[in-house]
Amino acid sequence: MRRRRMNQLYIGNLSPAATAQDLRQLFGERQLPLPGQVLLKSGYAFVDYPDQNWAIRAIETLSGKVELHGKVMEVDYSVPKKLRSRKIQIRNIPPHLQWEVLDGLLAQYGTVENVEQVNTDTETAVVNVTYATKEEAKVAIEKLSDHQFENYSFKISYIPDEEVSSPPPPQRSRRGGHSSRERGSSPGGSSQPKQLDFPLRMLVPTQFVGAIIGKEGLTIKNLTKQTQSKVDIHRKENAGAAEKPITIHATPEGCSEACRMILDIMQKEADETKSAEEIPLKILAHNSLVGRLIGKEGRNLKKIEQDTGTKITISPLQDLTIYNPERTITVKGSTEACSSAEVEIMKKLREAYESDVVAVNQQANLIPGLNLSALGIFSTGLSMLPSTPGARGAAAATPYHPFAQSGRRRTGSSAYLSSLYGAPAAGAFPHQHPLPEQEVVNLFIPTQAVGAIIGKKGQHIKQLARFAGASIKIAPAEGPEASERMVIITGPPEAQFKAQGRIFGKLKEENFFSPKEEVKLEAHIKVPSFAAGRVIGKGGKTVNELQNLTSAEVIVPRDQTPDENEEVIVKIIGHFFASQTAQRKIREIVQQVKQQEHKHAQGAAASQHSK
Repeated sequence: MRRRRMNQLYIGNLSPAATAQDLRQLFGERQLPLPGQVLLKSGYAFVDYPDQNWAIRAIETLSGKVELHGKVMEVDYSVPKKLRSRKIQIRNIPPHLQWEVLDGLLAQYGTVENVEQVNTDTETAVVNVTYATKEEAKVAIEKLSDHQFENYSFKISYIPDEEVSSPPPPQRSRRGGHSSRERGSSPGGSSQPKQLDFPLRMLVPTQFVGAIIGKEGLTIKNLTKQTQSKVDIHRKENAGAAEKPITIHATPEGCSEACRMILDIMQKEADETKSAEEIPLKILAHNSLVGRLIGKEGRNLKKIEQDTGTKITISPLQDLTIYNPERTITVKGSTEACSSAEVEIMKKLREAYESDVVAVNQQANLIPGLNLSALGIFSTGLSMLPSTPGARGAAAATPYHPFAQSGRRRTGSSAYLSSLYGAPAAGAFPHQHPLPEQEVVNLFIPTQAVGAIIGKKGQHIKQLARFAGASIKIAPAEGPEASERMVIITGPPEAQFKAQGRIFGKLKEENFFSPKEEVKLEAHIKVPSFAAGRVIGKGGKTVNELQNLTSAEVIVPRDQTPDENEEVIVKIIGHFFASQTAQRKIREIVQQVKQQEHKHAQGAAASQHSK
């Protein structure tokens, strides 16, 4: 079935005198040339654009602003009523708007399943939003159209919902009872596991873009054919900028070969025009992955430099914004040396990305109903990660997109993003109550970071509490020389995940940890004193296994005096995923002990009753 084109535009309120040539001329005069045919009807027309960026530019430039034969044109996405479902696009968003503020606004009108930032060359931000139902999307369009925010007026459109226009074919079981999706196969039916799409992103000098494309696109066609890759040159991005991004989708080997060919093309052009002596390789990488590329005390980078004979530098954290969470890795050396370095750099970035996906899947197993792509927790930290196929309840793997802020799942329209995970599976917890169990975690942050967490007039901590659906309080300092302050987070598991994640991310982006450091924090949780022994295990076996599994340091201080609730402290030290996994595993152990105690008590009562 032919997939509906995402970027077909409807042009309305046309004069009967308007012709297809009039429209071509009008669009062309505004640097919006129409690549395909103009389908002209009486009073309206349809045109196609090759990508969403062009479509957005056309809507922003023309709709309600330009006259043709005395009538002001309307330009919007062409979405038939039967396809007006759950998906909308919001444009003209202030680029400095914080995600939690936008999240809160969107959540007022329903359950938001997905938010994806669109990479455009406009100064303002654009997001595609998927609501749980088409009724909620309709309310959002009505309420948010022309919504004023700091002198910016939101512009909103329906966009086609591919799930409505092209429902997926039913999965047919293969021999052995496994469907193709369960085996992670491609649509072609191969039983090989699907490889995660992790593209190579490069920055190239604008002056060399023409040479890379070649006359009538021949050079880029030859490159993509030889390397079996898909190459996107974002020519319209950052108008007037000295450099343009290129995204290469291929196997790791295909990406490396395409990179080498592009370096060769640029070097040849530079030699012929005498415009530069040596062209550096510039790789774009999401900030969340860069720490692991650098390695402890910069060891990974130093080794790559030594092995390849290159000099590698990384752009500072201060250059990051919500609008662009990527850092630039600059590699200087010969073309051959830069190509060798690219292989090693991308290998490290890919490993970091894949380990994050594994960590997300671990979280899915730890909390029933966890939405695997629900990682909208750092404003410039970890990107939204695709889920991998095969996990229970998971979606099929989706490509990594450096600008994507997608996949944040919410359940409940009355609160600001009150839940990340959806309802727990039935029977996941014994004697389930309507409200999820409240957990308390004490997280220790550097004293000098308290101001950043609180924010101006307490704005940041209030937004964070609303976003996470948790109570967040900062305890008084224990003394004038205290190097750490305790943040008390109270809320259900999903709120803990979101609140702690944002705090880890905030400390990284505000430079309280150096670019070479992973953010590692100490967290304290309390467990019943009768369960502490089970957390430790015989001869420390369980706690050692916990540490090996999670990569976190887990300490159950000996000789503790239980508090008034007969509870003792367990200390957990590690990076975000390590800490989260350890917290969940420990609570799982405690839950098992409680169940056993409950059964034992019931058995004792029954025995007493029968006497």
